[in-house]
Amino acid sequence: MDDFDALLKEIRACRLCAEHLPLGPRPVLRVDPRAKLLIVGQAPGTKVHETGIPWNDASGKRLRQWLDLSEDVFYDETRLAIMPAGLCYPGRDKNGGDNPPRPECAPLWHPRVLPHLRQVRFTILIGSYAQKLFLGAIPGGVSRTVERWRDYLPRYLPLPHPSWRTLNWEKKNPWFTQELLPEARRLIRESLTNP
Repeated sequence: MDDFDALLKEIRACRLCAEHLPLGPRPVLRVDPRAKLLIVGQAPGTKVHETGIPWNDASGKRLRQWLDLSEDVFYDETRLAIMPAGLCYPGRDKNGGDNPPRPECAPLWHPRVLPHLRQVRFTILIGSYAQKLFLGAIPGGVSRTVERWRDYLPRYLPLPHPSWRTLNWEKKNPWFTQELLPEARRLIRESLTNP
């Protein structure tokens, strides 16, 4: 654990791309070698940057509803690890959305953190950046990747980002609520409860 604690300290002190971060660096992740489940998203938003708590916003509330996870379980890093593709808030793009995760981040930190997460049985990949990082580029983007969710089981489950922008997508794709989410909840329960 001493090596892992030293690694976390190094990550939290990272300033590699500070000049590109409008609010400055604040790496946000929650990881522990005992975790059985891993959630990989894109990058923190402004509220998460302010609080230092991943998924501490409306998208996080919706994600916890999708996955049927209480805040206690969701934020218990000994059970559930959270590591985005980019650890710091990347700023806004010209259309009002968030910029992509900084390209330096995942290649630097993921290969150093993931080997410590040997207990992880199941990884949820939220949005295009996480999916591309773990599954490679997939023609058709997030919609196509999520439609093919069964192809990636039992190791990975791709999900769209749970922002307000996916409300219409969810209505147009009833299989997401009727088929994918019940299976996701089952796999999560299985991952978190089995020794």
